Amino acid sequence: MGIAEILRLRPTGEARAASSLYGSVVAQARDRRFFSALGVPDTLDGRFETLALHVFLLLHRLKLESWEGTAGLARAVIEAFVADMDRTLREMGAADLGVGRRVKEMTQALYGRIKAYEEGLAQGGDGALEAALRRNLYGTLDMPRLADLAAVARYVRRQHTALAAQPISLLRAGRDGFVPLSDPEDPEPQP
Repeated sequence: MGIAEILRLRPTGEARAASSLYGSVVAQARDRRFFSALGVPDTLDGRFETLALHVFLLLHRLKLESWEGTAGLARAVIEAFVADMDRTLREMGAADLGVGRRVKEMTQALYGRIKAYEEGLAQGGDGALEAALRRNLYGTLDMPRLADLAAVARYVRRQHTALAAQPISLLRAGRDGFVPLSDPEDPEPQP
């Protein structure tokens, strides 16, 4: 490792991979169909929630791996999330003194979502997962459509399966295994 990597002047391979993976997370989370077809509120909160859901999916995949190198990659993905939240808040005009506190709150919210979604996936049926989605992804709505909750729960399980099948070598190279968002009525992914 050279002095540039030590001083973080040049990203390490892990940081480059995490940046690429985080970019894929953002792209997947911004799919308009979450907002237009699946009823996720197209608000700052709704966009944060779709991002948090996809960060969870990636981190959960990395957590499934026993290879010791994934902890550093997972940490680098979280660092990319934190940097993105910091940059976004500053672009929105948040005062410098409040940015750190707000980023900390957003990061804590992410960890809460991770815990809720892990518990939801761990249970056999979709009841716990749908409850977590209702509280978080649809948390600003009085009553989300049940069909939307069921479709997103299927989507989460499909992404979980697809990411679990992705070889860790590809993830470490910065290539994600997200499948495209399919039609909300179709439980199978589009080719």
